[in-house]
Amino acid sequence: MVTTETGAVRVSARDAARIAAVVVAPTLAAGVIVRRRGGMALAERYAADRRAIGLLGELRRRYGPGPLRADVAGRHFALVLRADDAVRVLEGTPDPYSPATREKRAALEQFQPHGVLISRGAERAGRRALNESVLETGNQLHSLAPGLVRTVREETGQLLRTVASGPGELAWDDFAAAWDRTVRRVVLGDGARDDTALTAMLGRLRAAANWSVAAPRRTGLRERFEQRLRAHVGRAEAGSLAAALAATPAAPGLDPAGQVPHWLFAFDAAGIAAFRALALLATHTAQDAQVRNEVAVTDLTEPHLMPYTRACVLESVRLWPTTPFLLREAVRDTDWGGGTLPAGTEFLVYAPLFHRDGVLPYADRFAPEIWLDGTAQDTAGLFPFSAGPGACPGEDLVLFLTSSLLAALVERHAYLPDRPGRLRPDRPLPRTLDHFGLRFAVLPHR
Repeated sequence: MVTTETGAVRVSARDAARIAAVVVAPTLAAGVIVRRRGGMALAERYAADRRAIGLLGELRRRYGPGPLRADVAGRHFALVLRADDAVRVLEGTPDPYSPATREKRAALEQFQPHGVLISRGAERAGRRALNESVLETGNQLHSLAPGLVRTVREETGQLLRTVASGPGELAWDDFAAAWDRTVRRVVLGDGARDDTALTAMLGRLRAAANWSVAAPRRTGLRERFEQRLRAHVGRAEAGSLAAALAATPAAPGLDPAGQVPHWLFAFDAAGIAAFRALALLATHTAQDAQVRNEVAVTDLTEPHLMPYTRACVLESVRLWPTTPFLLREAVRDTDWGGGTLPAGTEFLVYAPLFHRDGVLPYADRFAPEIWLDGTAQDTAGLFPFSAGPGACPGEDLVLFLTSSLLAALVERHAYLPDRPGRLRPDRPLPRTLDHFGLRFAVLPHR
């Protein structure tokens, strides 16, 4: 263990290499901007997150609570190991800890060069306010909720009819296609429902973004994508987020339409969370019964908050964060432990370390109740949608849509997973779950 002149704890070269190999590399292989099917399968097979959490726990015992500093290729990195320090970094957004890190800018510029996540200064403040206004941050029931519920139910109904007329089985590809249709209608309106080319273009740009600074700019593809997207946004179809965006005043230079790619991108992670939540309900009888009881007393044709179903989605993201690494870059020198970390230091917050910390009695089990009884709110280090001023501005909208989706799925159907053993409630849940590999037999439910 070496204490640097700045007062931070520098890891040995050997341990820095271990962090790169055991923590960073598997996350990159699984895909940061868009998930890779092969990478996710390998991550689950080799228990990548369990190994990563184990290594970080070992380093925390050996080096202390950190943050741990590693200098790579002339750049400064600080790996956060303590929940309170993670909260400090996230609450300190955007100054002194900016979310617009070098790697994130290089990745997201592929398809959203003016997105709020990679903006700084006055532009970030304006774009953040614009996003919060349209997405109605802090409002659990969006003003567009009646139309959104109809969209979710229509697309879910079509999905279930397709499953019933086919092999009677629900797999990721069919689920994802239905979710993509839902998202296009929610964001851009019914006129974009069948524009699979738009989603495919975004997928290719996101695949390039997975390589961050190593990927060449796909300028031509991005221009074609933007032209197609802006045509949809320009229609501002009534009842869509695009219409809400058009009705929201924006200062010059904020590029309102340039915020929309991130909404499409973020909703992809929401679909993953919902599909995993369905898998949890399919294997946890008690929680499934509570969701079904909530659904039974709710008029699902109208927008309603369903607290328990909502909590099940939050638990899905706690158990398997859709954004494993939360990154922040110091815009100025910051004091840590009596020393100073220089401006430009990139702070790495590995969410699974805190969400699945062995000191939490519910770390490896499905516990939706923690989001209802105050436990999660009183526990530092649980941030399924990030935290602080940089938290996801669409959290409430995402949770409303995904809980409405789950309700529509379980209202009249039951789901039997093909491999129920890996999610048995009497065993610790795996710390990596490959959503591509989930598959359910779908049966009528009385």
